Amino acid sequence: MSFNKIIIVGNLGRDPELRYTPQGVAVCDFSMATNERKRDKSGEMQEVATWFRVTLWRNQAENAAKYLKKGSQVFIEGRLSLEEWTDRDGNTRQTLQVNASDMHFIGSRGDAPSSTGDDSGEPEFAGPATNQSSPTSSPPITRAAAADDDIPF
Repeated sequence: MSFNKIIIVGNLGRDPELRYTPQGVAVCDFSMATNERKRDKSGEMQEVATWFRVTLWRNQAENAAKYLKKGSQVFIEGRLSLEEWTDRDGNTRQTLQVNASDMHFIGSRGDAPSSTGDDSGEPEFAGPATNQSSPTSSPPITRAAAADDDIPF
């Protein structure tokens, strides 16, 4: 058995590019970076960026092109591959390519157009939507219903 799944939370390095296949399927490509702080040889903290090329398909591709822009923060889930290519100087180069299966907008509302006109800058929840009126959803736990009040954390 084998498994290939990657989850990336980072920022777009350029505006998304939307195109359509001859069959009319939307495809969107963009680059995104994740940042990490590491100490260099001299002991100084340095920001190290890892770049990925991301491809989205169908409705997610159209939504990315509509709402994302350079600098937007996004959650991407998909399959990782390593592409090799030759640059103009004849050097072999490698690119991390993600064929995305899922995307969630994250960051502040100011990063993307708001349907409510609320540009408060408050963080926006990016998780899956839940149906609060569903009869199968469990009620919230109240203080009286919590039996483990002695938990030390």
